[in-house]
Amino acid sequence: MSMDFLDHIKVVEDHRIPGMTTYPLDEVLLTVLVGLLCRGEDFDEIEIICEEHLSWLRRFLPFGKGIAPAQTLRRVLRALDPMALEKAFSSWVASLQAKVTGVVAIDGKTLRGSKQDKSGAGALHLVSAYGHAAGLTLAQRGVADKSNEITAIPELLKMLEIEGAIVTIDAMGTQKAIAAKIIGSKADYLLALKENQETLHHDAAEFFADPALAAACPRACQTGSGHGRIEERSCLAADAAWLAERHPEWKALRSIAQVTATRTNKKTGESSTETRLYISSLPPDPAPLLAASRSHWSIENNLHWQLDVTFREDQCRTRKDHAARNLATMRKAVLNLLRREPSNISLKRKRLKAALNPMFRDTILTC
Repeated sequence: MSMDFLDHIKVVEDHRIPGMTTYPLDEVLLTVLVGLLCRGEDFDEIEIICEEHLSWLRRFLPFGKGIAPAQTLRRVLRALDPMALEKAFSSWVASLQAKVTGVVAIDGKTLRGSKQDKSGAGALHLVSAYGHAAGLTLAQRGVADKSNEITAIPELLKMLEIEGAIVTIDAMGTQKAIAAKIIGSKADYLLALKENQETLHHDAAEFFADPALAAACPRACQTGSGHGRIEERSCLAADAAWLAERHPEWKALRSIAQVTATRTNKKTGESSTETRLYISSLPPDPAPLLAASRSHWSIENNLHWQLDVTFREDQCRTRKDHAARNLATMRKAVLNLLRREPSNISLKRKRLKAALNPMFRDTILTC
């Protein structure tokens, strides 16, 4: 059995007093990892699950004092340095694949259960990078609130080897410094445009609003169906040399794109249309721009949605100190392990099977 994840997190310092600890840090973290894998949702459930699997766990670590109680698991993750754990996590993911390719989607998610009061104040906000082609979470950074994504994204990019990749970010991250950081990493960007970049957004919107200019743009279209609806997507792309001259502070700006999505309900025939604008360092070819914009949504569907539905992350009330952030990192580690296991069953059923079948647990941890 490969314990690569635990090998990478050995660099995380245990701040407890040496000689005064009953449960070693590697045993605590393996307990949390396996408990989450086997459908645990909080520290009490993790303790109960791993007590049942103690003999199996002793194949890999001594567990001389047995399974750490939930109170100890909670206390250790509250004190553990979250940035060190996140760095170890991204190092582990980097070891799983030689190079990040294709679209790297970056987006934030608020853990609603971590709120401090009824108003929602104090809830933890996490910014994650998701590799669309690999189906893996690549890195994570915690921030105080959504507005701080702007400072967290450059830190996140430092953790990644993204040469040759396409980084996609929503409008919050459409910042000159972030674009420059991506280009400096020898990657390309596709950044959503909204009113937070007022002048740039206005110029792009005016361009596509001109019928003659829009008609001259190359177009790419896609049609798909699912969840009881048909979705038609089209992309207009244009060379942005004129825009780059007006806004020279945007490094390597080469193209602008307008993506229009029309969703039609199969039963009722009702439809809705949404139009989004983008700037990019890619050439003005609408097909790859449309594909990249579409791929960005995998972070919502394959990461954020799965964390809420499969792991019930938003219902978890862990919130003190660093516990929520560290537990979120461990969930993403488990999600990556589940994604790498090749059987064609849902993630929810994989967790159930892992809870029941020790051979399947072995398979997941060796993929």
